[in-house]
Amino acid sequence: MKSSLTEDGKPGTQSHTGSRRWSLWTFAVVLAGLLIYAGSWAFYGKRAAGQGPQVPRSVPVTVAVAKQGDINVYLTGLGTVTALYTATILPQVTGQILQVPFKEGDLVKKGDLLVQIDPRPYEAALTQAEGQLARDKALLEEAKVDFKRYDILAKQDSIAIQQRDDQLYLVQQYEGTVKLDEGIVQSAKINLAYTHITAPFAGRIGLRLVDPGNVVYTPDTNGIAVITQEQPITVIFPVPEDSVPSVVKKIRAKEILPVQALNREGNGVLATGRLQSVDNQANVTTGTVNFKGIFTNEDGTLFPNQFVNARLLMETLHGVTVVPSSAVQRSPKGTFVYVVKEEQTATMCWVKTGPSEGDQVSIKEGISPGETVVVEGAEKLKDGSRVEAQKQAADSSGKGN
Repeated sequence: MKSSLTEDGKPGTQSHTGSRRWSLWTFAVVLAGLLIYAGSWAFYGKRAAGQGPQVPRSVPVTVAVAKQGDINVYLTGLGTVTALYTATILPQVTGQILQVPFKEGDLVKKGDLLVQIDPRPYEAALTQAEGQLARDKALLEEAKVDFKRYDILAKQDSIAIQQRDDQLYLVQQYEGTVKLDEGIVQSAKINLAYTHITAPFAGRIGLRLVDPGNVVYTPDTNGIAVITQEQPITVIFPVPEDSVPSVVKKIRAKEILPVQALNREGNGVLATGRLQSVDNQANVTTGTVNFKGIFTNEDGTLFPNQFVNARLLMETLHGVTVVPSSAVQRSPKGTFVYVVKEEQTATMCWVKTGPSEGDQVSIKEGISPGETVVVEGAEKLKDGSRVEAQKQAADSSGKGN
């Protein structure tokens, strides 16, 4: 090995020795770092290997148990409450109103006095007509007596036959006059009765449109008040025309089809009645047929022109599998539910749904009663996900057994 020379020509052995020492020191530091890294990796790797594979977190969900129960099948429609009878009380004679004894909004009975018109002009007209009738009846009787005399004399050839015939015609004229007078009397009696306006049927009277002292006229179309019969009352609601044949079949079989009137939200029953009739033609614009249900309405819950949700009970499915509607999920491929297994995993099960009622839906195929289904949290799941199940609060539908 050759040693380097310094500037003054002497060998530089000390500089070469220091460089070697520095290289060895660097190598030792790097080697120690590698050993530390390898030891750390080996230590923590063994700890990780001792712990095994990482367990995925469980998804919290709410579950319910599929039950065996009954589901009612309904035909539904937005209905309008319609009074069984509605009448606008109009004056039939002209006159001054003496009294209006009813109170607005009152329930009235058939025959109750609603308005009293001044009867005196019509009482006078009736008296005149009766007087005219009495006079003409007397003239008729006199003519009949004379005719009998003339008939005897004519048979004895004491008078001409023409005189007897003239007397017969006079009797017939008086008979016609009496019939005319009787009609006038009857008309006067009717007009007099019209001054005493009564309720044509039992119902609720509306707002008063006239006051005592007003003069009413027969051409007046505004009326005095409107009365509606509310007990019983009807609900008219449209049903798709495709459902009409099955309903008509039940009607012909003399079946009584229950109808319920529900509030606007559809979660409360206002009244229960029965189907009364079906319209005789379909609406070409909507493709529906109007059905009419009748209700006793004893508590007055329904009132005319009120909007309700009406539903007609067609049949009841017994012993079907029932789950909450929130358990059923939908995708482009169809409908499915997540079933929770014993190992607390959610399995996707394709199902075929049937009719629904309220927040319950029937399942035709896919699951059986007793299986646990996810009703909340399904959007976070996929097939095989681990779940942390919490039971749903007991429902009040009463559909499951």
